[in-house]
Amino acid sequence: MSLVTLLPFIVLIGAMFLMTRSAKKKQQQAANMRNEMQPGSGIRTIGGMYATVKEVNEDTVLVDAGPGVDLLFAKNAIGAVLTDDEYNRIVHGIEHDLKTDVVPDDASSLTETDESDDEAAAASDEKSVDLGKKDEPADEVEKTDEAAEAKTDDEPKKTDGDSDAK
Repeated sequence: MSLVTLLPFIVLIGAMFLMTRSAKKKQQQAANMRNEMQPGSGIRTIGGMYATVKEVNEDTVLVDAGPGVDLLFAKNAIGAVLTDDEYNRIVHGIEHDLKTDVVPDDASSLTETDESDDEAAAASDEKSVDLGKKDEPADEVEKTDEAAEAKTDDEPKKTDGDSDAK
């Protein structure tokens, strides 16, 4: 056999190898994530339930889903271990204070150093552009309505039983 006839089979085997390798990596990462769970961390199950870990055993996890509600899950049923900030944002609606600077909408505020923030905000409000659709004056609306009516009057009206086919 020549190399040309074996080439498609070699490519197919190589693709299968790469796909199984990436799947194994994802499974290994998920297993590591589940093994690193600690009591007190927030989790999301594969069913979409959010809870707090109370106890971690070899194959099971005891979670607190609410006041007086303790649930026992298999470790494989844990979809994600969440950070404290992410868990509080999703479950309790608490936004974490971002300590980073907020990026302004326009670059002009980055170059202006002698104006205060209030003056810069007032200047940017004055320069704002309205991109919304303008309402047509009533006269133009009436003209377009009359043109549409005239157009429909020119066409012959059909009833339910009429057809164009002969």
